[in-house]
Amino acid sequence: MRLAARLPLLCLLAALFAPPAAAAGLAFVVNSRSASVSLIDMTTLVELRRVPMLREPHHLVLSPDGKYLLVGDTVGNAMFFLDPSTGAVKQRLAVADPYQFGFSPNGKWLVVNGLARDQVDVYDAGTMKLVRRFPIASMPSHLAFSPDSSKVYVSLQGSNRLAAIDLTQLAVIWDVPVGSTPAGVLWNRGHVLVADMGADYVAEVDPADGKVINRIHTGSGAHQLFASPDGKQVYVNNRAGGTITMLDAASLATLRTYRVPGGPDDLAFAPDGTIWITCRFIEKIAVLNPTTGELHTVEVGRQPHGIFLNATAP
Repeated sequence: MRLAARLPLLCLLAALFAPPAAAAGLAFVVNSRSASVSLIDMTTLVELRRVPMLREPHHLVLSPDGKYLLVGDTVGNAMFFLDPSTGAVKQRLAVADPYQFGFSPNGKWLVVNGLARDQVDVYDAGTMKLVRRFPIASMPSHLAFSPDSSKVYVSLQGSNRLAAIDLTQLAVIWDVPVGSTPAGVLWNRGHVLVADMGADYVAEVDPADGKVINRIHTGSGAHQLFASPDGKQVYVNNRAGGTITMLDAASLATLRTYRVPGGPDDLAFAPDGTIWITCRFIEKIAVLNPTTGELHTVEVGRQPHGIFLNATAP
């Protein structure tokens, strides 16, 4: 057979056996009721595999050095350390009720909210040694740090309150009512924003004393808050209403509302400008184009909750 005649066959064989094209990144989705973490190819929107957890994981966060992706299994009382590039489990530690957690901006502390046990634990982030436990009622849910790492603000979902913990003194400095069933917490331009899940608004709070100074209507079941990568917008997931409200970060005026059915819960921003959202009630995530409002969905496990994107800019 002449070379010219063989070229089409050679090209076909090369296509069949060539390694797959590199993905734009991996999306990690925590499936709370499936006790697993889904790994999704961000290029093809295909679920590659699931990493098994123990009983009921909820949230996840990248370590300050970028080496590990921490996944908290609340009912399993364990913290999993995953390789953020592959999803491989590198370590597992016993941690009591790690529902929601985060590292302080200076990387010194890991604060863990134990929602079921009514406790907030402060760990040394370098050694994972428990430094202080705060019994606090009730249902410590979400948290946010002050930019200087001196304070952490914790929503108390079961008592309609917000608590401030001083991380230099390791003491609760105030604990005040802020609205119905507070959940998401976000530091924004010198104030603390709290999503009141039992209402349809976000409370703007003075970080000095917890006084509510403003209420911003967003939608039913305002649940979580996220700052855009450039800090110019705040996105509010209204879980009960099936919408996401985009606020101007400076004025807190509503800029746009997106319809995202299925209980939008957590979200993450991709380098290409899309927004990846866990839809808690329909076993899917949604990928939103914020310019056009177009949605694509990917099936995952039961009750997808936390999400993390390991992606590089195109």
